[in-house]
Parts: sequence; C-alpha cells; structure tokens
Amino acid sequence: MKTRVKEISEELKLVISGKTVDAVLPPLLFAVVNSRYQLTVASIMAIALALLLAIIRLARKQPLRYAMGGLVGVMFASAIAYFSNNAANYYLPKIMSSAMFVLAALVSLIMGKPMAALTSHLTRGWDLEWYWRKDVKPAYQEVTIIWLLFFLMRLALQVILFRRGDIAELAWTNTLLGLPFTLAGLILSYLYGIWRLRNLKGPSVEEHREGKQKPWEGQTRGF
Repeated sequence: MKTRVKEISEELKLVISGKTVDAVLPPLLFAVVNSRYQLTVASIMAIALALLLAIIRLARKQPLRYAMGGLVGVMFASAIAYFSNNAANYYLPKIMSSAMFVLAALVSLIMGKPMAALTSHLTRGWDLEWYWRKDVKPAYQEVTIIWLLFFLMRLALQVILFRRGDIAELAWTNTLLGLPFTLAGLILSYLYGIWRLRNLKGPSVEEHREGKQKPWEGQTRGF
C-alpha cells in the first residue's frame, strides 16, 4: 500500500510540476474584493497579486513560466471583465478553456488518437507507436472518456453559474473543480489505467521498444 501511495505521489509530481498557487489565488482574491468593492479595485488587486507572485518566483530563482502564465491570464480576464463592465466575464476564459478541453477530448476519440495517450506521450516521451497497439490503446481511450465526462460536468456547472452571475460561486466552483478535482482525476486515471493495461496483457513500453515476444511482464509503472 505504501509503495502504491509513493508511486502515485511521484507520478503526480511528474505531471503537475508547476506552482498552482499562481493560478488559484488571484481569481479568489478577485471574487472576495469584488463582493465588497468596485470591479476596478478587484481587477487591480488580482493583477497586483499575480505580479507579486511572479516577483517572489523571480527573487527565489524559481521557474517563471507558471507565474507569468498566471499573470497574463489574470490580466486578460480582468480586461474582459473591466471593459464589459461585468465581473462575471472574468471567468469567461476558464469557461472557454473547459469548452476547448471538451472539444479536444471528443475530437481525439473520434479520430482514434485519445487525448490521454497524446498527453502521456508529451509528458513522458514514450514511443507513440506503443500507445496505438490494440493491447494498449483501449486503456487510453477509456481514460479519455472519463476526462470527457469530467470536462462536460465542469463546463455545465460553469455555464449555469455564469448565467446566474454569482461571482462567489463561480470563484469557488472554478477553484474546487480546478486543482482538487484535477488531482482526483489524475489519481483515478492512473489507477484505472494501470489496472486496464494489466488486463489487456500487452507489453510494457520497454518490451515494445526492445521487440520482445510473449510472454510479457506488461506495464507496471507509469501510464
């Protein structure tokens, strides 16, 4: 049990290597400030916090790509909300992001190139041909379906709350359905994926690469 927990922890560190606080805190601050002050104040405070986080990363000599990505995202979202004079529009980019994930997952399934396989390939650099094997591919198709259902659920909730114009609910929903649900989804995907690969009885990445013949040990670590 301890070995499996350690394994999952290491896998999550591999996939989620960024500083997620840069993406989480500014939107929450925007919602809190907007509930008590004007939209302009909320926008300025959110941008200032994102900028402060970037400066902290720079001072600590940490990678800036996540902090800068968060800063650009906050500035873009704040601009949309400010110029439309509608605080709810701050969350339009997140809604658009969810819609893009839904579309990408759906298209990948239709094309027979499941998103989970492509994501794993980009993250790990494993041979792409291995993912398309008949005794490997179904695991990644099924995990992509799980992702698609999650993205659809998140998108539906975001649209419902956006139409209500409830900023506080939008903020907390985007936060809870962001990192926490992403972590839960990744853990579920990993556990299910490894179990499914074992049942498909295909070769591991290394066994495929080396051209080994049956019987195979199969993929026991990493998905």
